[in-house]
Amino acid sequence: MAARTLSLLHSPAASSQFDCRKPKQSSLSSPTNLKLDVLVNSLLSNQLSLRSSRLRPLLRRPRAAVATVSFCLPTAKPDRASSEKTPKWSSRAIKSFAMGELEARKLKYPNTGTEALLMGILVEGTSQAAKLLWANGITLFKVREETVKLLGKSDMFVFSPEHPPLTDSAQRALDWAVDEKLKSGESGEITTTHLLLGIWSEEESAGHKIMAALGFDDKKAKELAKSVSSKIGM
Repeated sequence: MAARTLSLLHSPAASSQFDCRKPKQSSLSSPTNLKLDVLVNSLLSNQLSLRSSRLRPLLRRPRAAVATVSFCLPTAKPDRASSEKTPKWSSRAIKSFAMGELEARKLKYPNTGTEALLMGILVEGTSQAAKLLWANGITLFKVREETVKLLGKSDMFVFSPEHPPLTDSAQRALDWAVDEKLKSGESGEITTTHLLLGIWSEEESAGHKIMAALGFDDKKAKELAKSVSSKIGM
């Protein structure tokens, strides 16, 4: 009986049943399943990398925009362009000028005239000059309508240049504004009010005629001129 027991213990079948050190082969470790694991892991990693690449632009910090702004408007007097004593234009006046160029382009005019500068002041809309115009019923729509009546419509197939050059009267209006600022002897910037008074000073210009047709007169111009010295950066 003892011999039979010993023979059972030493038989291959018995050793395979009682040997715990020999792990059973799992179905997951078969070559086919290993290939599936590699494929699944590859797909998952590709999806994660794709998601991260899509999110990466959203997580980037936007670069700071660098812009240079010119504080000088065109002048017919070359010595002023390089002179440090020439006062600078205010940001509102510069924006009004840029909006005037844009209005000239909208109407497809080849030049930026005093009428376009007047529209630019109204488009900018935050200066004392613009507020005075609005308060007296001189709106952008009315000025644009009067401009078309006075100068006519441009050919629909004609396109304005990116920066329509100034007419002679518009250039004189800008230089008048600088002259008045220099005459005052006051510090500070050349304001939109100076620009508006410069337009009014050109009596034969379209801008002056439009302002007069809409109710602006010398009395209002004098009232506006009085406020120039007490207002800076208009």
